[in-house]
Amino acid sequence: MARKASLDRSVVQVALRGLKRAKTVSELRRAQAVAFPDGFGVDLQRTGEMIGKSRTSVARLRREFVAWARGKELPSENWGGRRRQNMTRDEEARLVAPFFHTARKGGILTVSPIKEAYEQAVGRRVPDSTIIVCLPGMDGESSPRTSGTPRLTPLPKRPLKKIREDHPDRRNHEQNQRPNTPHHVSR
Repeated sequence: MARKASLDRSVVQVALRGLKRAKTVSELRRAQAVAFPDGFGVDLQRTGEMIGKSRTSVARLRREFVAWARGKELPSENWGGRRRQNMTRDEEARLVAPFFHTARKGGILTVSPIKEAYEQAVGRRVPDSTIIVCLPGMDGESSPRTSGTPRLTPLPKRPLKKIREDHPDRRNHEQNQRPNTPHHVSR
């Protein structure tokens, strides 16, 4: 059986008052995450079900509330992204700018050379998705798919397949002359 959560009684009193004074949903949930287990004896799992969060989130909300009650600043409401970035946005913009300049002349932006330059700059391999994510918003554009921005094309992985699809007459001649009969039918 899990241990009962317990906090200092003064923090619980602040949480009980916070239930009435909360101005935002996040403030209310933080107060509930403290008040329900300590004020009313509900376990963290059940508290999570009641406030629409997981047990882990309830524990995080409790830690945040206790830190706030002791005078520390709460984390931002919106976490935002790019917590695992390799470069700042400005560094990425400087890296990608020559490729955009070249692509604006030809109209096509190929990902492979950008990926090679990016990997060389950070000193390790990165997934293709990292490159795609760093492209939107470069050079003041909202997206590489908007007008005035070069079209984004990956390097083809199987160029011969594409040629064969475009020119079916170049396929294996025997394949086109096989009869459309099942193998088990005798003649």
